[in-house]
Parts: sequence; C-alpha cells; structure tokens
Amino acid sequence: MRFSSINLFFALLSCGLLPVQHSRAQCDTYSLSAASCSPKYETRAVWLTTLSGLDWPRTKAVSATSRQMQQAELCRQLDSLKAANFNTILLQVRSRDNALYPSGQEVFTDVLTGTPGKSPGYDPLAFAIRECHKRGMELHAWVVAIPLGSDKQSKELGARSFVRKHPEMCIRFRRNWYLDPGHPQTKTHLAGIVKEIVERYDVDGINLDYIRYPDHPKRFPDQRSYRKYGQGKDLAQWRRDNITAIVREIYQTVKAVKPWVKVGSSPVGKYRDVARYSSRGWNAYNVVYQDAQQWLKEGIQDLVLPMAYFRENSFYPFVLDWQENACGRTVVPGLGVYFLDPNEGDWTLQDVLQQIYFTRSAGIPGQAYFRTRFVLDNTQGLYDRLKQEVYACPALVPPMTWQDSIAPASPDGLHTEIKADSLVLTWHPATDDSGQPVRYNLYASRQRTIDTNDPHNLKCTYLYGTRLALPLDEVQGLHFTVTAVDVYGNESPTAQSPRPSHHRHASPVAPLKLPECPSATQMTVKDLYGREVWHGDYDRRLPITDLAPGVYDVILQDKDRHTLRRIRFTR
Repeated sequence: MRFSSINLFFALLSCGLLPVQHSRAQCDTYSLSAASCSPKYETRAVWLTTLSGLDWPRTKAVSATSRQMQQAELCRQLDSLKAANFNTILLQVRSRDNALYPSGQEVFTDVLTGTPGKSPGYDPLAFAIRECHKRGMELHAWVVAIPLGSDKQSKELGARSFVRKHPEMCIRFRRNWYLDPGHPQTKTHLAGIVKEIVERYDVDGINLDYIRYPDHPKRFPDQRSYRKYGQGKDLAQWRRDNITAIVREIYQTVKAVKPWVKVGSSPVGKYRDVARYSSRGWNAYNVVYQDAQQWLKEGIQDLVLPMAYFRENSFYPFVLDWQENACGRTVVPGLGVYFLDPNEGDWTLQDVLQQIYFTRSAGIPGQAYFRTRFVLDNTQGLYDRLKQEVYACPALVPPMTWQDSIAPASPDGLHTEIKADSLVLTWHPATDDSGQPVRYNLYASRQRTIDTNDPHNLKCTYLYGTRLALPLDEVQGLHFTVTAVDVYGNESPTAQSPRPSHHRHASPVAPLKLPECPSATQMTVKDLYGREVWHGDYDRRLPITDLAPGVYDVILQDKDRHTLRRIRFTR
C-alpha cells in the first residue's frame, strides 16, 4: 500500500543522498547544494510558542513601558526571521482554555500580564498580524484544540473555566482536563473559537494542534460517551471518526467565512507503520486516533505539518509516506530542532541540514521548525546556516490552487522616481476575480529581461500597497518588474507582459547616483569598447535610461582633465 514511498527512500539511499553517517564536509556540500537549488515556492515556517512564554513574551505588559517592551520583543524576533527569509509564522493564540486576543469565549492568557483574564492594554493578535504582513510574512493562528489545562489552572479560572461552565463536555485524565471528542458539542465549541478568530482577524491560516486523543488513550475515561454516541462502532474507529468530525466542522466553518484562509493541522509525525519500518508504538492512526491522511483524501485540510521530530530511518520513510498521500495539498514536515539543544537531545546540525536537503530532493514543499527560540538562538549555528545558505533567497508560499487557480490581473503603470536618497516605485493597483485585495511581489535584476521564476530575483514579497521606497545605494543598475498575488497565492504575469511568457520585460532601470564632486567637474561616459557616448558638465544623477543596454564607464575629470573617479556600471 505504501510501496512507492519506500522505493523512493531506497533509491535515494542507494544514490548516497541518505548516508547513515556523514561528515561535516558532506553536510556542507548538502547545505550548499540545497541553497543553490532553492525553490521559488517553499513554506518556511516556525512555531512561535506562547505557552509559559517559551518563545514570547518574556516581558509582562503591566504598564505602558512594559507593553512597548513586549511588542518590541516580538518585532525583533520577526525582523530576524524575515532576515533569514522565513515566510510563515505559526503563532500560538490558544494554549489551554485561554486566548492571546480579546475573546468573547475565553479569557486572556496569563502569559501576557501574569494574571489570567487581564488585558495587556492592546490586542496581541492584531498587532502580530500587522507586523507579519508589514514584513511580507503570513501569520497562522496556532490553536491547541483538545486540552483544557491542569486541575490547578481550572481552579485559578474558577467560574470562568470551561470545566465549570460545561462539565458535561469535559473529561479529567491524569490530573488534567480535556474536551471530550466524543461529545457532539465539542466540534461546535471548537469551530466557534476558530470562527471568532477568522471573522475578526486577517489571519492567513489556522493551525490545529493536539487535535487528537491524549497519550495512552486506552485508559481515557470516555466510556459514557461511547455508550451514548458510539452507535455500535468499534471504539478505535469511533474515536477516529470523532476527531475527523471536529476537523471537518472547523474546515467547513472557516471556508464559509473566508475560503482563502488555510486550514491545517500538526499531526503526530508518523501516520502509522510503513513497509519495512515500524513506528515503534507511536503513530497518529492507531495510538491517538488521528486519521490525518483521511483528512487529506477528504479535502478538509490545506496545509498539514506532521511533527516529524525524528532522525534517520524514523524520519525519511515516514515523511515520504506523508508526501505520497498528500492528495494535492501542501504537506510540510516539522523538524525537531529543539533536539539541537544539549538539554533536549543529542542532535547535530548535520542532522537538521540533511533533513532539509532530503525534503528538497524529494520535492517536498517546505520545512517547519519547532520552535522559534532554538532557531533564533542560533543553536549549533542553525540560524546562520539558514540565513547565509539554505534560505539565502526569498521564497513564496505555495498557492492553494485546489481552492482557486485563477491568477489576478497584471499590475501596470510601473514608475520609478528618485526622491532624496531613495528610489520610489509606484504602480497601478491590480484586481482579482475573488474581489479581495491583492498583494505584490517586486523582482529586480541587472538583466533587462527578468526571469521571475528565479528566486534570486525576488526583491520584496507580499507587499500590501502600490508604493515602495528603496535605498538608492542598494538598487543602482537594477531593473524592476512587479507581479500581483491573490489571497490564494496565485501570481499574475509581470506588469509589462499581458500574458505569461518565457521572457518577461522589466521597467526602466533606476538612474545611477554618483558621488559628490567639485562643480567644475566634467563627466564622460564610454562604452566597453572605449567609445564616447556622452559628455558634459557633471550631473550627479546620470540619466542612464537614455543609454542602450550594455557595460559603461563613467569618467569624472577636473578642469585640467585629470581623472578623479572611474565608475563601471551595467545598463
């Protein structure tokens, strides 16, 4: 049943792409190879954990000053992730019967202020969305589904606790409280929480976590629900059907409100045993009743991020199994980079880089990292390698073509203008058949014909306006073009091409900014063969748009014809 994925695994192994042991030199080769073939479309996600303030926030918002510190802390993290070309933030907005935003259904989490239910004086989710979009990154609301917290937490919340308000929907297990997946109202309750988020916030996705039965579920005391609602089904199948019904209800609820919002989950990293490889007693299907591959087949998932926090033969064949059963949806493995910390595990950087290289070799559309702190702390040099090599180029998020595959209209009217020390680009708004606003990608190249399939040419991604100012010193000699992106991720042709074509032409190049020189300076422009093509009084802003494409030298001379500067540029 899973023959092809295992065949691919052994094919890669026989080609030397999956060495059981590998040296630092080998790993360097893998990482550089992965960087050189960086795809244009790739999900690059991190889980940003707010439970106990593990990733954010460290500062409690109890005053105006501390509130600003809390916000600045998040902005610094987002800046660092953007600098490493991450494009998706999975922000934990619900952990245990609480919320990171002002909710009509649950209380504010205590991680914001130190007090359950106390407002931090601003809306953290709205703030995070705004800051992510400002940086061209998606924000997915990470929702922990089934757990409700410990006995202690329930007592602290008192009458505000869901356990107190709806005891008939809750089950106590090992000193913790859980929603009963077998109760018919559980799916309605969770769908209502997600609906509130989607209706009120411009989130790009919903990431369902712990959408399963607890560990060691054979002892989970749901016998009463089973007797009442089991309808004669086998217990294991009834439990799987309960979780699937919750996922289905949430998916359909979100799509009825905003069909472009991605709905996904983070299931256990091993779906079940595959040919030749055992899951060793820990898998989604049999152990915690999480039939995530059925969700993909049914089409009630857009983005699945299996928590594949394993190495070697516990990673490769199981990730391939997910890829083989993706059913056209986006499946991206989560990498357990927290094991790089010696307090957490014994992984090496080579383990992680090899997994990244493997996913790219197998055509898997991205990677997700658990969790943010271990990336930003540069654990074993991970952040440096990602920023400098693996993610050296930006990448776009894979589009949801199963939801909508029609690209928006091309933007037109691209115009460049120098203002002070900036190059200001403006263009006319584009439209889309969805009726929703579009975003824009800016491409830049020293070549007049810009290849928009080459991620090296991506200058800015997911811009939310039609005006952009760039430092003039950083864009000298560059040509530009713009595309539009709809809410589903479909990209238009370039501004200068009415229809998709292999050669897409860019806008005129920015004028070249020259250094300060004495007023009597003379300026001569010569082509690569030494032929003079322009001569006159010094003009700091040479109008190179009047020149034909080619390589030129600008010679600056004083009144006695002594050369002051020689500058070479490409038009």
